[in-house]
Amino acid sequence: MPGVAVAGAAALLAWGVHSLVPAVPLLTAAVALGILVAQLPFAQRALTGVLAPGLSVAAKKFMRLGIVLLGLKLSLVDIAHLGWVSIVTVIAVLVITFVVTLWLGRLFKLPGHQPLLIAAGFSICGASAIGAMSHVARSKDEDTATPVALVTLCGTLAIVVMPLLWHPLGLSALQFGHLVGASVHDVGQVVATAQVAGSAALAVAIVVKLTRVLMLAPMVAITSLVVRRREGAPAAGTKHPPIVPLFVAGFIAAMLVRTFVPLPGPIIDGADTVQTALLAMALFGLGTAVRLGQLVRTGWRALVVALLSWALIAALAWVAVQLG
Repeated sequence: MPGVAVAGAAALLAWGVHSLVPAVPLLTAAVALGILVAQLPFAQRALTGVLAPGLSVAAKKFMRLGIVLLGLKLSLVDIAHLGWVSIVTVIAVLVITFVVTLWLGRLFKLPGHQPLLIAAGFSICGASAIGAMSHVARSKDEDTATPVALVTLCGTLAIVVMPLLWHPLGLSALQFGHLVGASVHDVGQVVATAQVAGSAALAVAIVVKLTRVLMLAPMVAITSLVVRRREGAPAAGTKHPPIVPLFVAGFIAAMLVRTFVPLPGPIIDGADTVQTALLAMALFGLGTAVRLGQLVRTGWRALVVALLSWALIAALAWVAVQLG
């Protein structure tokens, strides 16, 4: 309970920061608070002691529940309105970014499952994808913390950098929305970035972004199959993770409900609030595992991979906009 309570308090504080400075997405504020707290010498003993069990529950179980509720944001009807050309190009950008980032991570000899997690975070949907992939890959907390920190850093930079590129790239407002949705990582960061171009651009950005979120389920299932093949037969007393984890099945079910069941607005709004709260608590928990000193000493290769991946997905998204 102590760790869960602290994560809840941090989520409320992040909400306060977002309310005062709307340009700062709530989830970005939550993970930044976690990283900040983790650097305080007097807090580190509590983070690894009495608070550790609750923070682990927040980082893992709350993340999975938040991913389930994320499905209620998705309507297949809205995605279909993009047209098949846009849908195909968005998926192509995602797959190319995932494969190339995974290759870059291995080229730079990143430890553990960091190549996989960075690839998932930068190509699909930020920290939510990292949390989902870490489950099927059974990653260590330290392998998960660095990708979360990096995807938060690059997504925050996008809020500042992308609007500066809007007019120099010669894009219309709708094209800019498509570019943002196809290249920025977290849904909140997409909203903060695209809103500068108006409501129409924001609507396009959200639908394009949710098309990427839709790919979370098949990418997790494919990863689970690859993990099974590489591990071979499970050792005695152990078993493979399921091909489609329960929370991913819940995500798909929630998406189908949103598509085919006319849900009242208050239910959708309430689910969105709960989902945001769960993910904020989860990201605070993940942020507390980041040690900046260690990241600076040993994480420069991960930073290079992250920046290259960010540049790649932005370039590919620009090409996709031109093709559309």
